[in-house]
Amino acid sequence: MSPMSPTLILIRHAQALHNVDKDYDIPDPLLSELGINQCQELKENLERLPLAKEVGLIVVSPMRRTIQTAMLSLPWLIERGVPVLLDAGWQENSDKPCDTGSPLPDLSTAFPTLDFRPVDPLYPNKTDPAGANPYRFDKRAVLARGQACLRALHSRPEKVIAVVSHSGFLRCAVSGTRYANADYRVFEFEEGPEGAGERRLWLREWKETEETGGGMGRSERGRADVEEKDFPREEDEIPKGEEGEVLRVEEEVVQEAPV
Repeated sequence: MSPMSPTLILIRHAQALHNVDKDYDIPDPLLSELGINQCQELKENLERLPLAKEVGLIVVSPMRRTIQTAMLSLPWLIERGVPVLLDAGWQENSDKPCDTGSPLPDLSTAFPTLDFRPVDPLYPNKTDPAGANPYRFDKRAVLARGQACLRALHSRPEKVIAVVSHSGFLRCAVSGTRYANADYRVFEFEEGPEGAGERRLWLREWKETEETGGGMGRSERGRADVEEKDFPREEDEIPKGEEGEVLRVEEEVVQEAPV
């Protein structure tokens, strides 16, 4: 991979209110009291990490819990003048209330020091137009979004970029690894094998975070690939009879639990 490609510090948000009791009907939840404390621990850890001192850009999912995590964990970088880029591409996968963002005017009021103008005006819509929304909750859209996010960072001039995002999106579409709340992993870019069309971008994790289960040591070790239960069945995967009627499937498909 080109030496110009930045190193990525991928951070999962701290514990939010929907994580406490698995109440996924809470709209765009804020951090819990524990989550706020986790941010302080994460801040202290990153301040000791030499690589973090070289961060030249902070990319943040425009959901409340990720914004809070960035502002509470990385204030020393923000105060130094490192820009914060809010990017809808890094939002969570599902379309449940807890994984659907707030209207941009509401966020601008809640976080007045941040610039929400770069955020895709389609945000937080995940459903319209039907079948064409890039943030829709299906496997093809989420994986395509992951590649789009990586390509947007791949050619940037910064040496190190910190990203604050979500466990489901990071695992399924970006790094293939699990993240505990307020934990992080460090990656370098790699290009996938040549094939038809554009090369797929891959990430190679630093041994320092791979072997310890994240920079905070809280995350599950090893690969965590996409599973059938992570996404709803797509139309061409649903069994049909000879006349095209949908056949009853005995085993329920469990969609990804919001994280």
